[in-house]
Amino acid sequence: MAGGDDLKLIGAWPSPFVTRVKLALSFNGLSFENVEEDISNKSELLLSSNPVHKKVPVLLHKGKPICESVVIVQYIDEAFAGTGPSLLSSDPHERAVARFWAAYIDDKLVASWMQSFRGKTEEEKSEGTKQMFAAVETLEGALRECSKGEEYFGGESVGLVDVSLGSLLSWLKATEVMSGAKIFDPVKTPLLAAWVERFGELDGAKTALPDVDRVVEFAKMRQAQAAAAAAASEN
Repeated sequence: MAGGDDLKLIGAWPSPFVTRVKLALSFNGLSFENVEEDISNKSELLLSSNPVHKKVPVLLHKGKPICESVVIVQYIDEAFAGTGPSLLSSDPHERAVARFWAAYIDDKLVASWMQSFRGKTEEEKSEGTKQMFAAVETLEGALRECSKGEEYFGGESVGLVDVSLGSLLSWLKATEVMSGAKIFDPVKTPLLAAWVERFGELDGAKTALPDVDRVVEFAKMRQAQAAAAAAASEN
């Protein structure tokens, strides 16, 4: 496999943004050294590699750092062109459309999902859930438009938008388990519901996506920690 000693990924397994990079590496058939970061006690390697945001993921390629998940995914696509199917079309307009929807996923879907999960009040959480479902319905239309009748946002093969949305699947499925709500409803969003099943069966996805039960366990632990901290602050 290409990559090997040249690639090192600084990440943390629960992070969907780290998963995003792992998906891109996996779909390109690239091997890499996985460096698991302790987010509560950040390493000098992380701090020196990403001094601006001090966050994972960071990809080190021949010792040079690349930061921010969508930037890293596009870097992989360019730096290792030919090792696997390209995640971005050769057509400038189609590339621009894909970048738009990748940004939409982070700006709208991720932001609203985070609010539904971490909102300080029930009203905030409820509004986050409402906005999350609205974003999912918008993405149903995006899939219809971008796929042109094929199986993926990228058409016949996985593209940037598939990787961007696919990186969230373990967490969104964990949210379904914990809330009882169906985020990708086969009735309301049939194209996305079918896409979720199809994407999850890809070898690259099986390799990169964290186990849903493990994510549920982690999420419950974080919720318990947050509740304990809130209770302590009131005393």
